[in-house]
This record gives sequence, structure tokens and C-alpha cells, in this order.
Amino acid sequence: MVDELLNWGYGVEGGGPGVGGNMVDVGCGLGGSARHICEKFKVNGKGVTLSPYQARRGNEISESKGLGGEVEVRVEDALNMTFKDDAFDLVWSLESGEHMPDKARFVGEMVRVCKPGGKVLMATWCHRDLEEGESLSRREERCLRRINRCYYLPEWCSGSDYVELFKAHGDKVDLGSIRSADWSYVIAPFWKAVIKSSLNFKSVWGLLKSGPRTIRGAAAMAYMLKGYNMGLIKFALVTVDLKGGEEGGE
Repeated sequence: MVDELLNWGYGVEGGGPGVGGNMVDVGCGLGGSARHICEKFKVNGKGVTLSPYQARRGNEISESKGLGGEVEVRVEDALNMTFKDDAFDLVWSLESGEHMPDKARFVGEMVRVCKPGGKVLMATWCHRDLEEGESLSRREERCLRRINRCYYLPEWCSGSDYVELFKAHGDKVDLGSIRSADWSYVIAPFWKAVIKSSLNFKSVWGLLKSGPRTIRGAAAMAYMLKGYNMGLIKFALVTVDLKGGEEGGE
């Protein structure tokens, strides 16, 4: 998935940041995407997560793979990162935008830390695009509320909302470079496979023993699939290039 997203974002097979460059994974979890990108393209990377456990474990994994000097996972607030302006050639975010309570601040921070001439590339869960004056139906709102309760998510937005948020930074963003896509059809088989695999006795018994948090997560997957089948839930990709200029630093 990471390579396919990079190919789409850079518009070329094997696309990615140049050798000797750097990247940041915003909402990185254990830093898997950052490690893959840094190892493949010979760049240095940072990952930011709110979880001290994820940061500690992510750095342990990097060390075990011989990437301790190339990839660092930090405890950071993605909405208030401590990096300097114009710091990274690639700002990457995979399935973290849906967790951000302030989408405008999230986009603003990604643009802020991206170098002139650099790229922001994100993939996130969204609700469907709305026509002007249109709102989500009660049924759609109810589905999203159930997912939010299971996953502790804030309010959702659409892929087109993200495009507009990036356009608001037209002083730095090359508006002609903005692209978006709906890759829901790529992800849908994953949800179906996970749910199907959980419907055997062994999986159900393990689920019941695992506690309420895991049960909520399993329920959320069912609601996610329902939302996809309704045409409500989308896996949205957005990429922008920043206007060229002198490079900044971390």
C-alpha cells in the first residue's frame, strides 16, 4: 500500500523523496511507513505519535532493523509539532487524519513543516463529498456516530473538504498541483476479509475474552463496511506540492 500511494502521489512508478532527503510521518503509529520509505529511498525520517508506548516500541523496531540512525519516532502533538518551518521533503500521513479533532490545524501543520518544492501526501478515511447545500442524511450521521463511539473519533469531513483546506494555503501550496482520489474500492476487500475471518468460533471466543475495547473495534469494522456499502465512507487520497524555493531545515 505504501508504494502504491507513493506512485500515485509522485505520478511515477517508484516515485519518492530524493536520496539524502528527509520525511516525516504524521500520526505514525509504530513508524512502519517511515521505516519503509527511509530504507527504500535512503532518506532520514521522523515519526510523530501521541503514544509514548508507540514511540518507544517504534524506536526499538527501528534499532532492530538497523535503522536507528535513520528513523526516529517522537511523542508529538500532530496539531502543534515542534519542527521548524520548511523542514521536510515529504510530509506523509496514512490513516491518521480521521483522528485529528481540528482538520484545518492538521493541514496547516503539514504545510508548515514541508519544504518549498516538497510534497504533502495523505490518505485518510472521510465521508462522501457533498453537493453545495447538501448535508449527510440521518442514517449516515447515525452510522458515523456509531463508528466514532467505537474508535473514539472526532467529527468527519470529506475529501473535498481537505482539498479546500489545502487551497487556503495558496501562499505556499502550488494550487495546480493539488490532486485527490477515492481509493475506497481498494480497501473494501480488507474489511470484508477481516470480518469474515472473525466469524469462526475460535475468533469469536478470542474476541469475547479480549475485552470491551477489542469488541468495540470489531463492531466498528462492521459499521465501516456498512458505511462503505452505503456509499458514505471513502478512503480519500490528497497530495499537494509546495511552491519551489530555498530549502529550510529541521
